[in-house]
Amino acid sequence: MAFFFEEPSHTFDEYLLIPGYTSADCIPANVSLQTPVVRYNKKAGEKCPLTMNIPMVSAVMQSVSNDKLAVALAKEGGISFIYGSQTIADQAAMIAHVKTYKAGFVSSDTNIRPDQTLTELVERIKQTGHSTVAVTENGEHNGKLVGIITERDFRLSHCSPDAKVSEYMTPLKDLVMAKVGITLEEANELIWKNKINQLPVVDDAGRLQYLVFRKDYATHEEHPLELLDDKKRYIVGAGINTRDYMERVPALLDAGVDIMTLDSSEGFTEWQSRALKDIHSKWPQAKVGAGNVVDAEGFRFLADAGADFVKIGIGGGSICITREQKGIGRGQATATIEVARARDEYYKETGIYIPICSDGGIVHDYHITLALAMGADFVMLGRYFARFDESPTNKLIVNGNYVKEYWGEGSNRARNWQRYDLGGAKKMAFEEGVDSYVPYAGSLHDNVQMTTSKISHTMCNCGAVTIPELQQKAKITLVSPASIREGGAHDVVVKNTSIRAE
Repeated sequence: MAFFFEEPSHTFDEYLLIPGYTSADCIPANVSLQTPVVRYNKKAGEKCPLTMNIPMVSAVMQSVSNDKLAVALAKEGGISFIYGSQTIADQAAMIAHVKTYKAGFVSSDTNIRPDQTLTELVERIKQTGHSTVAVTENGEHNGKLVGIITERDFRLSHCSPDAKVSEYMTPLKDLVMAKVGITLEEANELIWKNKINQLPVVDDAGRLQYLVFRKDYATHEEHPLELLDDKKRYIVGAGINTRDYMERVPALLDAGVDIMTLDSSEGFTEWQSRALKDIHSKWPQAKVGAGNVVDAEGFRFLADAGADFVKIGIGGGSICITREQKGIGRGQATATIEVARARDEYYKETGIYIPICSDGGIVHDYHITLALAMGADFVMLGRYFARFDESPTNKLIVNGNYVKEYWGEGSNRARNWQRYDLGGAKKMAFEEGVDSYVPYAGSLHDNVQMTTSKISHTMCNCGAVTIPELQQKAKITLVSPASIREGGAHDVVVKNTSIRAE
């Protein structure tokens, strides 16, 4: 006979946090949202080899996580998992772009030949979003440098669109340059001394190697929580599947990826166990998460298989219709609570702490705090990040409102059959995700700042200034439908206003 759970599964909407004692030291400025990302021997006193400064990662989705969003999220202290439903070469190139973006010495990705037109230049700038363009003999990023041109050097309304780039660029003879081997400190000194915005770095043959930008000097002050590796490069993750991992993983590692995750709708499978063992056997230093699971048995299976972190959640995403199509899944809150207990039991038995990630079911900002209080170390978000400027989708006007496109990896548009792979033919039998729009919300920076501010304030209400302290002190209650209705504005006519801290 089938096993029946005695309690129904619950969502985050069905819970509230009860306030705890708030001491004088428990203020938002003292809150740390730092959290572990991969397994480590906590009982032996080891430090986690990879931590985040905010407990937020972006979902492994075509409509969410590309290199642009990865850079923006790393600046805030989180990690983006660049989608794997693309060619190995393309995914590796995205990883490499993130890793070279912040080293101070940036590989130029917007380049043009001197004989090309201003129209072609404008199109190139639109493609990359970068207004500083290196002019090289062959138009390649490592070609012989002949000049620099920026958007400030011309105006199409006053110039002929067919005019050549060479007519408006700053030529080589007027450029301040540096040779390969210069330190970042020396490069910044040259930038400030010569009052320039960028410094080209060339080799002995005059071929462009890097650009150093004035704005990067102040980036850390603007983003004090930015997540960097030991070479001062942004941390970035990637999604992989259980089919081509033996070819994909080495390419991603060569590109500099810091962490990977097996991206699947269901992780309690032989395929994930094999992949984890194969990868860790071939590349012992590789960090690989796994999932998704919704109960203690699934967690234990992946923990024993060597998962560096475990993702929780089936069917809870805003674009996911797995529960409708297959009747498989579990309420996200209940799944998170049970897996967190299994994680704690595993830690007591082995001394190994395996972080868990709540993936899906987050509708409101406070749901993140609830997930953390219930035991999650961090959350994975798709819809949340898809709304921002930095996500890879188009911004459109629909019914008079700005929206961004957002589609599930189980949709026909994504055609990511590997995510729903059960070892059969290489095709999708039916859709488990939808194609949709989400309301446009502006920049990632502004929204993440607001979200983390809410988390910090709520933690103070619970008497906690760290995530482990929140998990220890939190008091959580189920709420009735009437309580949920009472929790919003009611019995009034609400004005269309908002308060936003400056």
